Amino acid sequence: MTYPRNLVPADWLTQHLDDPNVVVADCRFALVDANQGPQQYAAGHIPGAWYLDLNQDLSSPVQSHGGRHPLPDLDTFSQRLTAMGVQSHGPEPTLIVAYDDSRFAFASRLWWLLRYLGHDNVAVLDGGWSGWVQGGYPTSTEIPAPRPGSFIPAPRRDWIVDIETVRHRQEGAVLIDSRSPERYRGEVEPIDPVAGSIPGAVNYFWQDVSDEHGQMKPANALSQHWASLNDAEEVIVYCGSGVTACVNLLAQSVAGRSPAKLYPGGWSDWCSYL
Repeated sequence: MTYPRNLVPADWLTQHLDDPNVVVADCRFALVDANQGPQQYAAGHIPGAWYLDLNQDLSSPVQSHGGRHPLPDLDTFSQRLTAMGVQSHGPEPTLIVAYDDSRFAFASRLWWLLRYLGHDNVAVLDGGWSGWVQGGYPTSTEIPAPRPGSFIPAPRRDWIVDIETVRHRQEGAVLIDSRSPERYRGEVEPIDPVAGSIPGAVNYFWQDVSDEHGQMKPANALSQHWASLNDAEEVIVYCGSGVTACVNLLAQSVAGRSPAKLYPGGWSDWCSYL
């Protein structure tokens, strides 16, 4: 069977909830309240969905440097995916469908992580949780039981860059700041201890690639959105901590662009050295 990539509509997913080769991941989260996502999941989720927490599952513990959401430990993350029944190899790797309720902010982190680890069979639910509920699709409070799986990571380490690479990027490289315009300009900073942006960065706000209903904009509109990057020799994307930058990476993939690189530490890593 051919499965969709990047984006999945709700009507497709509801027809495949019983497909043993489809695993659904609830990635709802709130940066201002780490308990909100788990509480929302407990109150109701897509039937069969597992909960993956941004802090606990999609990140590793915070250190002095490296940003607020360092990439997760590969062994721990792989064990979690294995318990969810994810098969990374074989004739038909598991399709993982991620969703959130924040215009792809957290689901795209899982989407990018899986592709970074060599698992391309992953998509994000277009419209997210709100679209699912408004569409009258089924919900559940049942927690799924572990099932057989085997996730073996194969990191594409050339997909990420560190602070030294960003500092010494070559002429012709475009550095994209995915945060809101006011954070990019340094007018406000609600999370990190220092306001501002990395010198030379250009601003592409991550929310500009979707509409207010959490639907990704059409591929042709996204192609126009990213048209200024057509002559770039290299594109590096960052945000506050490597989370919402993945929304821009998702949108670039929907537009048919080659994968840009992610600076996972983002501004929270950069400003830790100031």
